[in-house]
Amino acid sequence: MTMTEHAPATEPELAPSAAGSPGWLREFATTLSVHSQFVFHGNVHDQFVTADGGRLTSLPALLWEVLRENGFTCLFTYDQIDGLGVRPAAGPGADKAKLAAGRLLNGLGRTPDLTELQQDISAVVGAGERCAFVLAHASRLSLRNSDLGAKERDFFLFCAKLGVNALRRGGAAPYNPVIWLVDNEGDLPNWLTVGNAHVRSIAVPPPDLGDRQRAAALLIEDYEGAESVAAEAKQKVVDAFAVESHGMTLDAMAGVAQLAQESRVPFDRLAESVATYRLGVIENPWRQSHLRARLQQRAGDLGARVKGQPQAVAKALDVLKRAAMGLSGAHTGKPGTRPRGVLFFAGPTGVGKTELAKGIAQLVYGDESALLRLDMSEFSESHAADRLIGSPPGYVGHDAGGQLTNAMRRQPFRVVLFDEIEKAHPLVLDKFLQILEDGRLTDGRGDTAYFSESILIFTSNLGVQKKDPKTGVLRNLIEPGLAFDKVDVAVREAISDHFRYEIKRPELLNRIGDNIVVFDFIGQAAAEMIFFGQVANVRNLVAAEHGVSVELAEWVTGALKKDCTTDLTFGGRGIGNQVEARLVNPLARALFDEPLPRGTRVTVSGFDQRSTPPALELVVDE
Repeated sequence: MTMTEHAPATEPELAPSAAGSPGWLREFATTLSVHSQFVFHGNVHDQFVTADGGRLTSLPALLWEVLRENGFTCLFTYDQIDGLGVRPAAGPGADKAKLAAGRLLNGLGRTPDLTELQQDISAVVGAGERCAFVLAHASRLSLRNSDLGAKERDFFLFCAKLGVNALRRGGAAPYNPVIWLVDNEGDLPNWLTVGNAHVRSIAVPPPDLGDRQRAAALLIEDYEGAESVAAEAKQKVVDAFAVESHGMTLDAMAGVAQLAQESRVPFDRLAESVATYRLGVIENPWRQSHLRARLQQRAGDLGARVKGQPQAVAKALDVLKRAAMGLSGAHTGKPGTRPRGVLFFAGPTGVGKTELAKGIAQLVYGDESALLRLDMSEFSESHAADRLIGSPPGYVGHDAGGQLTNAMRRQPFRVVLFDEIEKAHPLVLDKFLQILEDGRLTDGRGDTAYFSESILIFTSNLGVQKKDPKTGVLRNLIEPGLAFDKVDVAVREAISDHFRYEIKRPELLNRIGDNIVVFDFIGQAAAEMIFFGQVANVRNLVAAEHGVSVELAEWVTGALKKDCTTDLTFGGRGIGNQVEARLVNPLARALFDEPLPRGTRVTVSGFDQRSTPPALELVVDE
């Protein structure tokens, strides 16, 4: 069974090393007989494994191997920096190649202008011996294809005419071909390539798993310690390196191997260096020994921070433990590319969803500011997807990057919170598919941001309320006091209906899988703990900012608690709103109207909630 590069979840079944050349190179070899010019586009600046599997080489060198096997004497190359060159430059045939260069070109190493380049190409195409001409970095021969200068237009027109009138000789390769190497197929004028039977366009794809396996086998040959490893163990390292480097070029793989050597990474941990290369960070908190100890010792911090949600806290801890053990996505065979953890927090408002996300950031990364929060209500329009990854090339602001991708490149170790996901436009949601599947996003500039070391958290209020389609009035689907199992069922059904039928994105729900965490309504016991915590926060802040110690009479505390925790529809946020209205505002007004010196102790001995605005009775302790 052939594994495709576009389905990384099925790639653990490693492909055997295939003999011979890749399909696109065989296409070039078999069509030499019918085309006078070739345009290679895509991954043209990478390294490639030679047909014999013995080394990594550049595309011009690989093309020269094919041409040489077809009876060509030499291959001339040109780019704007190195100027004119010739292959072979050494070894058998080098003298003959240099002689041909001296006859056809006015000196190697020079950088001719477009007019002189026309003459050089014409001399090669019309030469009596078998040779070819490669234009490397041809995407940079013109500034804008839509607005060519006079010299640029004349140069491309000359090349187009040359392709039609090229001298045809006998044999399997009758032309002396001109070969263009470009980043994108559209980098050359359309009238030169589109519909032109004399020009063949060949895409050079990124390396597939087989290419990466063969490259990995070459790159480990000189790795320190590899010589003493058994063949079976060595093959495991090769396979792991190939799988972890999904989406990378072979040139980047060579960089990984070099970085690992310089960092003295043990041979059997070579694949781990892929993440270091991608992220540019040596110290990975997920690989630090103290993370496991911190999760064991401080797991209770989450329960203390998010009160009344034992099920949600337990589920979150399970995901964190799985991530710390490196087992996230283990069932896919590609655990190294997907995010470390994915959670979907759903349920009533004000019950601790955002607070739990902050707690996870603090627990794992040691800093609550490691939370990146994106409010999806700001991404409700179709064009809002551009804010995440930046505008497409050619549009204003494309070179600025995206809000999400820029943040992830600056700090790849963080919790990313997509708040109220149901408010995002479906086109925005499509961006999450790539993150959840491949753990990366590419912005408008072509830069890639990686999510493989992050935790993604989505929050939603689906299933709590529903708008009547006729009247537009919101009605509650669940109420405080409802048994949690019924809350759980109602919320999950609403989420499923939303993704399957309303926005028609069941694939996104499938990627999230069993990571939906339903939060319950705040119960009375949890509400009282939240109330006392918020009152303590008020007292502590007044003491810190103004040096005034505030005490509450017992009956005042009881009355405030009753007033603030009677209606739990809006959860902890609703309790906070009541504390602010009934305690913070009148206390601030009283302290503002009658300033007290630092060190003063006051007692709130009474309050009148019926007055407008509510007033407190303060007694200054002597």
